[in-house]
Amino acid sequence: MQPDQAFEQIVPRRVGRQKRLRLGVGFLLFGIRCLAQQQDLTQLSLEDLMNTKVTSVSKKEQPLSRTASAIFVITSEDIRRSGATDIPDLLRMVPGIDVAQIDANKWAVSARGLNSLYSNELLVLLDGRNVYTPTFGGVYWDVLDLPLEDIERIEVIRGPGGTIWGANAVNGVINIITKKASETKGGTVVAAGGNLDQGLGMVQYGDSLGQRTDYRIYTKYSNLDHLPGLGGTAGGDGWHVLRGGFRTDSRVSAKDTVTVQGDLYGGDESTPALFLPSVLSPGHEDIERTTNLSGGSIQSDWDHIYSARSATLLQVSFDRYKRNDVIGEERSTLALDFQHHFAWGNRQDVVWGAGYTYSRSDTQGNLTFSLNPADQNLQLFSTFFQDEIALLPDKLYLTLGTKLEHNIYSGFTLMPNARVSWTPSARHMFWAAVSKAERTPNESDTAVRDNLQGFPGPGGTPVLVAILGNPHFKNEGLIAYELGYRVEFSTLLSMDVATYYNDYSHQETSQATSPFFEATPSPPHLVDPLTIGNLRYGEAHGLEMAINWKVTDRWTLSPGYAFEQIHMHLDPGSDDSQSVLYAEVSSPVHSAQLRSHLNLTHGFAWDASAYFVDRLQSGNIPSYTRLDTGLSWRWTEGLSMSVVGQNLVKDRHLEFLDDSETVRSTLVKRSAYAKLTWQF
Repeated sequence: MQPDQAFEQIVPRRVGRQKRLRLGVGFLLFGIRCLAQQQDLTQLSLEDLMNTKVTSVSKKEQPLSRTASAIFVITSEDIRRSGATDIPDLLRMVPGIDVAQIDANKWAVSARGLNSLYSNELLVLLDGRNVYTPTFGGVYWDVLDLPLEDIERIEVIRGPGGTIWGANAVNGVINIITKKASETKGGTVVAAGGNLDQGLGMVQYGDSLGQRTDYRIYTKYSNLDHLPGLGGTAGGDGWHVLRGGFRTDSRVSAKDTVTVQGDLYGGDESTPALFLPSVLSPGHEDIERTTNLSGGSIQSDWDHIYSARSATLLQVSFDRYKRNDVIGEERSTLALDFQHHFAWGNRQDVVWGAGYTYSRSDTQGNLTFSLNPADQNLQLFSTFFQDEIALLPDKLYLTLGTKLEHNIYSGFTLMPNARVSWTPSARHMFWAAVSKAERTPNESDTAVRDNLQGFPGPGGTPVLVAILGNPHFKNEGLIAYELGYRVEFSTLLSMDVATYYNDYSHQETSQATSPFFEATPSPPHLVDPLTIGNLRYGEAHGLEMAINWKVTDRWTLSPGYAFEQIHMHLDPGSDDSQSVLYAEVSSPVHSAQLRSHLNLTHGFAWDASAYFVDRLQSGNIPSYTRLDTGLSWRWTEGLSMSVVGQNLVKDRHLEFLDDSETVRSTLVKRSAYAKLTWQF
């Protein structure tokens, strides 16, 4: 066996090491279209489909027939046809992922409920690199703005991923995987413009350096107009970002491959934010301000093959960003991740590894929001082990694993799971899983000072209501029970169904505690505090379904549906009047989507997507239906044009209200743009 062949069999491929998948719908793992230049997966047998590989479930290549998880793959062809210009809009096509736009540059994105501005139970990765911020817990979606043309696929896991990826992978994992440099050789120029996306452009070039190294470099610019405000005036939330980056893939030897990639970005966001102007203010007021964004990252992956049965991967990355929105913040993060994948005997496939992360933050507080201490150094140590056992080869597989982490807030955390997959015949596949996952505290949980309002107290002494962090905040826990079934009714029709029951513990609350007096800031005042705690628990149950129907050789329909019901409760003695209600009503009970792709003649194609989102009782946000459609025309092999309309059903609608009251929501409006792509 050649080293490259062995590598393809046993090494977990990151950063675009797989062939382009045409797999598509998350829980619908059997009925998706393939890239135009590849074989169409809808024409493959179910056996071939079941052998299609994914990597994010177990940090290794794994055929779908052994993937005991609810996973949805958004391919590069799905991205091209979607008409989306940002990653959050791409995620709308995944049943069970809740995407809500707050303003022109902020989104609330969650898996299986509990949505918020910073959805702290969803872990997001870029080529395996963690982009979850430990300041607020969540993702800055505005700066996760790489060229969509360079994304090979996005693997979306709904459900816990803590055993492999660690803490905060509670309700889901999103791994954005970019293309190898060898797949983007030549030049690419993209230009687009419309009423909302007023200026989008990307220039990229890739080639080879000698016989062993491929590279690409790019620059991208985005300029987006503001959205309408709730009162009918301009929202004042327009923004623009300039980004540049590179990637190299080098075959150092027959057994070693090294990938190096990095990027830099800078930009400005108009941010109508809610701030407390003084101790005596009865509440937050709107303040128009500009947020400056800057940052960059560099990452290296070294794959080494020891033999046909053993290989390792070492990833080293450094990330730094600076922004001054809710709080002035600078953060630098160094991460090292090692993993070893090997075959143990004839029936066991093992992956184990260890990791270390060091993250330093420097913050500048204000009267509204601050952290104490303002600067922190965080260290995270972790190790994991997972064993896939073939109880009946090609039929029945059992996977057992656990991850052990240590952080400065809550000490050691253990996250085990057990998964089983059963393929009784070529057309049917069943899977089940029991998993434990935890969300560890972030800096705002332990160190926040969030002043809400002031009012005159007894004797004329001002009283300031504030939320205070809790240095003894515990991990939020989850035990998840999942069942899934995949079936191919015929070569033209397939379905994927997943159900789950989530048992939550130690969820975040705020508790009234003893008032105290402080002399600064002036005037001297009494503080009436609400302290963050862990006095909430509850359960969630739901169902997710996706269908893929190839109506004709030219027309494919992909319906999807998700249902979720959340019930939360307070521990005895808790006086929190808000957290239970918000957790239960911050995500839709019902959501559905219908995507259509139609290949026309003479290089034309028509795509349309309809998304229904049930009403949110949080903020009394009505239900809405979003319709996106686009017509594309490939003039020549390297030149194409598309015209896209988004949010066409209604001129404007509200999608989300931020419960932290630090961001003023605006209205999503009807928009259209034209796009020209030239490849040479």
